[in-house]
Amino acid sequence: MVNEPIKTLPDKAAVLEGLPEHPAVKAILAWNAEALVDARFDRGELTLTVLPELIRAAAAAVQAAGYNFFEDMTAVDWFPAAPRFQLSYHILSHSFKEHLRLRVMLEQADPAVNSITPVWPSADYYEREVFDLFGIRFEGHPNLRRIMMPDDWEGHPLRKDYPVEGYR
Repeated sequence: MVNEPIKTLPDKAAVLEGLPEHPAVKAILAWNAEALVDARFDRGELTLTVLPELIRAAAAAVQAAGYNFFEDMTAVDWFPAAPRFQLSYHILSHSFKEHLRLRVMLEQADPAVNSITPVWPSADYYEREVFDLFGIRFEGHPNLRRIMMPDDWEGHPLRKDYPVEGYR
């Protein structure tokens, strides 16, 4: 770990250079070019990484661009790496017939992000599941409470630092 190279953000122009003209990329850049942290096109799917504090507005921007169906969302715990948590929102455009992944990265210290339920109400239960199992808070969520674990459960069982046999 002592000899690891220093991680730097990729040059935005270099990242976008190889991408085809996508309505989602155009929508994000037209709305707020500074919100876009990274963009990857791999195996026929586009992944746009946006700043966590701008996820709700980014979701609204791609929705206005024709990405009309929120499929699901999930989280990944990259412990012990930093940033620790990754949220992936999977969105579909019926008119373009393509999938889009919006991604945000969250630090361990305060894993919180704005809820996208004002944009897509169907995100409600997915955000509750991620809150329950990973402990990531969704600010502005209409009913953020446990959905899978009992209300008195201690901790968040899908975090990598959660004890295998639970807290005793």
